[in-house]
Amino acid sequence: QAQLAESGGAVVQVGGSLRLSCVASGLNFNSAGMAWFRQAPGKEREFVAALTWNGVTAEYGDSVAGRFTITRFNPKNAVYLQMNNLTLEVTAVYYCAADPDSFQPIRRRTGFKVWGQGTQVAVSS
Repeated sequence: QAQLAESGGAVVQVGGSLRLSCVASGLNFNSAGMAWFRQAPGKEREFVAALTWNGVTAEYGDSVAGRFTITRFNPKNAVYLQMNNLTLEVTAVYYCAADPDSFQPIRRRTGFKVWGQGTQVAVSS
């Protein structure tokens, strides 16, 4: 059974940085696209970033482009989200997601079928 485990959520101050991690098990990580989504209180889930199986192509949500970076390290079945210059609007539960279909391009709306439990990020002033 495929599982994703996020970690790294914390309370940080405005302007700070944070790195989230996600470790996958039970799926063929080397051929799976990976992504981060977030959901703030009272809001719909929002796409944050995604990376193809080979790490070549990345996509970012408009609100995070230039401040967040998604990377992966296949030998550890891990994907990361580096978040810099944090603002109050970053506060949300961050979810790791996997597209288990092998060797696909990024499919934001339909591809990510495996989800983690989420990790809380809170930015304070």
